[in-house]
Amino acid sequence: MRFLVLGAAAGGGLPQWNCGCSNCQDARSGKIAPASQSSLAVSLDGRDWAVLNASPDIRAQMMACPSMHPRGLRDTPLASVLLTNGDIDHIAGLLSLREQTPFTMYATSEIHKVLEDNCVFDAVNAEKVSRERIEIGHGFEILPGLQARVFPVPGKVPLFMEGETVQTDLVGEQTVGVRLSDGQTVAYYVPGCADVTGELLKTLSDANHLFFDGTLWDDNEMIRSGTGVKSGKRMGHISIGGPDGSIARLAGLQADKTFIHINNTNPVWQPDGPERAFVHAQGWRVAADGMEIVT
Repeated sequence: MRFLVLGAAAGGGLPQWNCGCSNCQDARSGKIAPASQSSLAVSLDGRDWAVLNASPDIRAQMMACPSMHPRGLRDTPLASVLLTNGDIDHIAGLLSLREQTPFTMYATSEIHKVLEDNCVFDAVNAEKVSRERIEIGHGFEILPGLQARVFPVPGKVPLFMEGETVQTDLVGEQTVGVRLSDGQTVAYYVPGCADVTGELLKTLSDANHLFFDGTLWDDNEMIRSGTGVKSGKRMGHISIGGPDGSIARLAGLQADKTFIHINNTNPVWQPDGPERAFVHAQGWRVAADGMEIVT
């Protein structure tokens, strides 16, 4: 399998358009590399690609990757798109893929309902883009020779669907992870996760590669920095650091591990910072736009 990080950042990207935090200032000045919103592409042959989550930045992401350029007058190497939830930073890019070129869109019934309830997504012509409903635990071929299966991950409904009371540890079809296998290697993509439960650990136990939610370093990061009023838990994301963070909870997993979907405030963006050093010391890497990983 060949993986290409189209976008490494969480919603809003790095720099975020309205943010003057130190990371965003450094990204604007060139001290650290900017990053677009989270999306991961996978291929077996480098010719046909499946994209996991359609980032709002997908047009620029595909333009920056020659492997995903058209090979003819009206053509695309994009064979399929799989959505892991209904968040804006994972579905808005579908509107940039509306120019009447066929591909297959995979999502659970709950995620398809989010699209169906928002008529703007009718612009993605169903006669050209088939909308395939996938079931939890049922395998399907996302590319020829590449098997995929989705599984529930603790999370919440998209921000624009929140009511007065928000449950952040829902387990069902609204937030899923993806298991990919070519018959030899197993990879997992989990860009949003509220908690690493025993059940999730069991699911990930056969991973050779893991791309995991790296949104925040600690739970109060945005509150402390003055960039927001919500904790990581309230947003439905487990933190990287601390005794209950993802590094500690996933320490026993024998896999090549990469953090993806990283918020603009997260100190791991700083290449010479202690957080980045700690992440590397624990056997993790930090995703970056354009990063390629080949099994």
